[in-house]
Amino acid sequence: MNSNLQSKKDQLLDNLRSQGITDEKVLEVMAEIPREDFIADYLRPQAYENAALPIESDQTISQPYIVAYMTQELHVKKNHKVLEIGTGSGYQSIVLARLCKRLFTIERHMPLHKSAEEMFKKFRIYNITTLFGNGMKGWIEQEPFDRIMVTAAGEEIPDELLYQLKDGGIMIIPVGGQEETQHIVRITRHGDNFDVKTLLPVKFVPLLSGIVHSS
Repeated sequence: MNSNLQSKKDQLLDNLRSQGITDEKVLEVMAEIPREDFIADYLRPQAYENAALPIESDQTISQPYIVAYMTQELHVKKNHKVLEIGTGSGYQSIVLARLCKRLFTIERHMPLHKSAEEMFKKFRIYNITTLFGNGMKGWIEQEPFDRIMVTAAGEEIPDELLYQLKDGGIMIIPVGGQEETQHIVRITRHGDNFDVKTLLPVKFVPLLSGIVHSS
C-alpha cells in the first residue's frame, strides 16, 4: 500500500473510533484488510473514504462505518457459526470470517459469487463456505446459526431467517423499502419469541428473491 492510501486508512480508523466504534477486534480486522482490492482500479483513491462504492452487478461495497457498526452490533465470537446474506465484493465476508469459527455466505448474483470466491482464495481465507442461491431462504442445510448478517434491505424481516437462528442468536438486518427510511435492526431470538431493536438509519440495496446468472 502506498503512503497516501495508508494515511487515509489510518485517518478512517480514527474517524470510526470517534463515531463510536469501540470493538478493537473489529477495528484490527478492518486495519488488516486492503479495501482497495475489492473495488475497481479507478476507485482505488477513494478506498478509504467513509462512503459506499459501486461494484459489479449494480451492487455496492458498504460504507466502512456501516461495516464496522453492523459487525460490532452482531457481537461475533470466535466459536460462532455465522450466516451472511449477500456476499457482494467479499469484503464484509472476510471481516466476519476473521472473527468467527465458520462463515456461510450466500450471493444471488453469479458474477459476484465467482469474484468473491477468488478473493477468498487470494487472501487464504479457509473458513468460508459459499453458496450461489436465494439468500431470502437462508441455508436450511446448515442451520442453526449463532449469528446472521443481512447486507441488503428487506421490506420485511424474512421468517425463514429468523427461525434459522439458534436460541439466543442475533441477526442484524437493514429493514425498509427503497422509497422510505431504512433502519438497521438487531433481532435476538428467545425460543419462539424475538426481541427487535431498531438501531441506525441507513440506505441499502434491496433484499430480493431469486438468482441472477449474469450482470
